[in-house]
Amino acid sequence: MPTEPQDSFDRAVFDGPRRGVHRGPKPRGRGWVTFAWAALATGVLVGLGVVGLFAINNKINFVGTSGGDSSAVASDAVTPTPTVEPTTNAAAKVTILNGTTVAGLATRAGTQATTAGWAVGAEANASTTDITASTVYYADAGNEGAAKGLAAALGGIAVQQSTQFQGADLTAVLGTDYKDPGK
Repeated sequence: MPTEPQDSFDRAVFDGPRRGVHRGPKPRGRGWVTFAWAALATGVLVGLGVVGLFAINNKINFVGTSGGDSSAVASDAVTPTPTVEPTTNAAAKVTILNGTTVAGLATRAGTQATTAGWAVGAEANASTTDITASTVYYADAGNEGAAKGLAAALGGIAVQQSTQFQGADLTAVLGTDYKDPGK
């Protein structure tokens, strides 16, 4: 049997501690630190997600929530608020939403509004069917007269300023109190 020539690896000294591949014992409590960081990151992400969802759905109002004294002295002079007369604005984007279970109510109300001179852009069902009070919503204060005019054309329903419906100038949400023109 042939013998191999000697090299530096054959002359290894085995006296003394191991070197190179030896790893010390893991320190105690190291798993808790990792768990704590993961829990903190999860909490921060969930918190940001909740705040983001509320902000997207307009449930958080950052305007007008001052922590100041709410017992401020009111002014003695009362300025009368000007009344806005109902108008018909054929250029206004009008959406009519059915907030009830009555089929075709938005279509019949849209026909009634079109007959009165309004340009109805959309007639659809609302996201819920449990609306009790019919209301015409407008976002811009300049559309208040037009909202009152549309409300009058739909049988005298309520008018309210709101930024909830951004897709149209005027949005009529029909509730169970609405008098169906087709009946």
